[in-house]
This record gives sequence, C-alpha cells and structure tokens, in this order.
Amino acid sequence: MMRKVLAPLSTAIALALVSGLGATQASAQDADSRFQVKLLATAVLPDGEIDNVINAGPLPAGTQTEANNNVVPTVAIEYFFTPNFSLETICCVTQHDVDVSAGALAGAEAVSDAKVIPATFTLKYHFNPGGVSPYVGAGPTYFIWIDSDPGADTIPLGVTSHHMSDEIGFALQAGIDVPINDSGFSLSLDAKKYWVGSTATWYAGNAVAIQTEHNIDPWVLSAGFGLRF
Repeated sequence: MMRKVLAPLSTAIALALVSGLGATQASAQDADSRFQVKLLATAVLPDGEIDNVINAGPLPAGTQTEANNNVVPTVAIEYFFTPNFSLETICCVTQHDVDVSAGALAGAEAVSDAKVIPATFTLKYHFNPGGVSPYVGAGPTYFIWIDSDPGADTIPLGVTSHHMSDEIGFALQAGIDVPINDSGFSLSLDAKKYWVGSTATWYAGNAVAIQTEHNIDPWVLSAGFGLRF
C-alpha cells in the first residue's frame, strides 16, 4: 500500500518541479496576499502498534497490532503574517481499522471504523515567496476520536464496545507550492510526520476487558491545488 501511495506522489513531485522551471513568478500582490486555501488528496499512513499493555484481559502474550492506510479529501487554510511566515490548519476526517499483526490472534480485526479528526496547527516558513516556494513547518496536533467499534474478532471474547482516547501530539511538515499562473493558483505537495498516541479500551458491558496504549504516529502525504488571495 505504501508503494502504491508513494509512486503517484513521486510522479507529482517531478511534474511540480518541471512545471516550476517554466512557471512565471507570481505578482508582488499575490505574494502579499494574506490567505491561502488548498484542496488536497491526502494519504494517511498510521502505525497503530501497541506501546504498552495496561490490562491484557484475554489478550494473548506477544500480541501486536497495526492500523490500515486511508486516502481522504483535505482542506487546508493558511494565514500569512509576512511573505515568509504563515499559520496553517487542516480539516479532515479519516477512518481506520486496526488488525492484529503478530501473536496468536494474527489477522484478527481488533478495531473497526475508528474515525479521527487530526486537528493540527503548524507555523510555516516559506522559502522564495512569490515563486516556486518550498516550506517547512511544525506545530501541535490534537487527535479527536469521534467514533470506533470493536473489531469483529473481539466480540467472541465478550467485548461489547470500544473507545479511543483523545490525545495531544506534535507534527513536523515540509512541502512545496508551485505557481500555476499569476492569479494566485498553485500546485501544492505536502508531507507531515506526526507523533501522537492513544489509549484503546475494549469494554465487556461496563467493565474494562482489554486496555492498551498505541503509537498512532502517521505519515500524512498530500497533493492538490491552492488559491492565494
């Protein structure tokens, strides 16, 4: 799955660089514009491994988990304090399943349809504003889990419900904006690496059946178009 996602992104990066060589620089007015909105296709590639077992319950020793990847639409909204410095936030909801990757239950579905909002703010520095502009950024994130269900293979163990804890984390970011014309439109390529965890709890009625801490730590890779105004 990783190769399938990275291949088109690599092609997009190459096209962006080629386009950038022939692109005319945006006007000074565009460089001074305060807002930018981007519509992106985003690949979310989480880890999901167990970092710590709090309550093993019926969980066999040596159990390990991994989360599946997903591709979702994303909106990014950015405010420029100066031509070089901006603050960006993103809006998306991504959904993932978690499967057992190692141990006696390998292949079993542990979590189904876990939906998360990765609320993220990054402070960015833009090189060469007004032209082909690489950037770097960093900032806090807050993962808000809005729903999750116990995996089908946990129900025979007596599990009736599941919960993921909301957590604060950190993100690093790098990307490039390539002007398409002098009206503020651009091609955007973006990569973020997150460091954030979550505590997963499986319940049998009102009692805790299994509780584990997980490294979510996704790569978030995006490609799309932006409008500066």
